[in-house]
Amino acid sequence: MAAAKGDTKVAVFDCEEDVAVALAKYIADLSDKCAKEKGVFSVVLSGGSLIDTMRKLVEQPFVDTIDWSKWHVVWLDERVVRKNDSESNYKLAYDGFFCKVQIPPNNIYAINDELPAPEDAADDYEACLKTLVEKGIIELSKASGFPKFDLMLVGMGPDGHVASLFPRHPLLQERNRWVTYIKDSPKPPPERITFTFPVINSSANIALVLTGPELAHAVHIALGNQQPSSDLLPVQMVSPEGKLTWFLDQAAASKIKAT
Repeated sequence: MAAAKGDTKVAVFDCEEDVAVALAKYIADLSDKCAKEKGVFSVVLSGGSLIDTMRKLVEQPFVDTIDWSKWHVVWLDERVVRKNDSESNYKLAYDGFFCKVQIPPNNIYAINDELPAPEDAADDYEACLKTLVEKGIIELSKASGFPKFDLMLVGMGPDGHVASLFPRHPLLQERNRWVTYIKDSPKPPPERITFTFPVINSSANIALVLTGPELAHAVHIALGNQQPSSDLLPVQMVSPEGKLTWFLDQAAASKIKAT
């Protein structure tokens, strides 16, 4: 089932396996388009189950047909831990994805894990993004002045959080920084860095990849026909200037009422 509204598309698949297949084709098509039109493909990864749902990209036909040399990869958020730590989003992506494809190592921009203070790590990562803008790898949005990534792959927690932006947290209102930090994450580990909503919403394309019954309640709030609330879930604040595509399995979509 697919429903479209403006530049938002909601696609519901029978099972997680079907989501993985559709996601791979979606990413491969965008990669090909950006590589041909611009010579680069800027991708933002997140943690959680996303990397596993991207697994079809390391299989045929995608693994040998995607021009991996054009990829430039950054992180939506990261835990302030060493890159070899089991909590690291970098390690998750390396073990499940990077070690199986031919993205040049210099095109993968990980957090500086020599900086133990989250505020320093956030400043350093923001400086890294600004360098990529200066080099022409990432564009700035003409509308917002924030970096405009070609594709942002976003997961969600059962509480509706995206990146490391949690419900009712003051960071939801950050409007100036590109990258900020959190020391009191309600989900461990407590110290993290994260993109802010102005960066998230400047994206050319965002894919919200949500599978599993534990996400059904938040998906229902975000997509159901409920009265608007001033207390929005973070996922409800995802509103890119480009295109937004929801990739859902039936379990995640199970509480959405048909319209």
